[in-house]
Amino acid sequence: MQRRNFLQTSAATAALSTGLLTAADSTQKSVVTGEAEHCIMIWLGGGMAQIDTFDPKQMGDAPGKKAGSYYPSIDTAVAGVQVCEHLKETAKLMDRVTALRTVHHNVVDEHAAATNRMHTGRPTSGTVQYPSLGSIIAHERKAAASGVPAYMLVGYPNLTRGPGFLGQEAGFVYLTDLDSGPAGLSRPADINSSRQARRERLLSKVRESGSQRFASDNLFSQYNSAVSESLKLSGPEFMKVFDLNTESAATRNNYGDGFGQRLLLSRRLCEAGVRFVEVSHNMNFRNGTGWDTHNDGQLNQHLLIQELDLALSALMIDLEARNMLDKTLIIINSEFGRPAQFDSGGGRGHHSKCFSMVLAGGGLNHCGAYGVSNELAMEIVENPVSVPDAFATILACLQIDPTRNLYDGDRPVPITDQGTAIAQLFS
Repeated sequence: MQRRNFLQTSAATAALSTGLLTAADSTQKSVVTGEAEHCIMIWLGGGMAQIDTFDPKQMGDAPGKKAGSYYPSIDTAVAGVQVCEHLKETAKLMDRVTALRTVHHNVVDEHAAATNRMHTGRPTSGTVQYPSLGSIIAHERKAAASGVPAYMLVGYPNLTRGPGFLGQEAGFVYLTDLDSGPAGLSRPADINSSRQARRERLLSKVRESGSQRFASDNLFSQYNSAVSESLKLSGPEFMKVFDLNTESAATRNNYGDGFGQRLLLSRRLCEAGVRFVEVSHNMNFRNGTGWDTHNDGQLNQHLLIQELDLALSALMIDLEARNMLDKTLIIINSEFGRPAQFDSGGGRGHHSKCFSMVLAGGGLNHCGAYGVSNELAMEIVENPVSVPDAFATILACLQIDPTRNLYDGDRPVPITDQGTAIAQLFS
């Protein structure tokens, strides 16, 4: 417990004992919870420009160095809410979406630290390795079916996505290639079933011996659990999930290629019982730089936005057709935003004082947009949303109490950094 929290709690206890607090003051706020069962987080590595996507403003001029949006804005299904013209399909579905337009933190120039902040909800610590959002959800909700992992990463592995002090049972299974499936789980072509069975029998003897020799070793226990999980996941039932050829050609075309196929896989993973899926968008750097749109990256930013629009709208429509949208929370997340001004190369720098995170589906009471930014989408005017508040909202949507504690050994750690869920989205 931080010294500040300890003093606040002590003061409140003393006040109660002397009758200085009213009944209303001493009553805890009711905890809001949703009904979502799964979560798909789309990661836009590099920093999505809020002013060019979900929080458009008046047009700017890059060559003339006039601050403002790079693209014209269009109306959406929600009156008074506009988005960039390249989000035309998503615009039709904004009544199922809420763009949190006033997310903020204090990490500006360091991509890695900001990525950690937007995955763990906390500043980097020199003493505690905090778990990622995916690991927290995996730890709290487990997998929704047997024979599948709770947490899948469709992208490159990174420490910021990891389980931290929760341990490897809350870790992820990952893949970077849709054709080969999860790393380390696909059986080589020259290993037939009988040969695989012989290998597993030999491994079983080694594991049994190790369990006897290292009976009290926690690291070996974690290793042994990981081996068991890997053997289970490498079976034919789970591996079928990755065969997108079983989908109709029309469905695959609706999602588009590359990133779209990764989102299609995320839907299949949720259907199979995976609780949390993170999908990286810019694995192929379609515009040359990904969402880190300095200099020339700005010129082709529309290619990224159009790809996101096509795949995101297809995912929402597909989930809704399967009666899964209200049970599946979709998040668009990025390490920070972009300023309205243009840099010397015609692109944009970094901005973390006010940017957008997007929520869709999940059974929330969507309103198109929450929070108001100023005329350049750089300062908060109404309803600020801290990163802990955003995390508390996500956890509550997934039926996880955002006020509870996790435990680093026997040390209690609040599940968010004093975040409060946005009650309006649950009413």
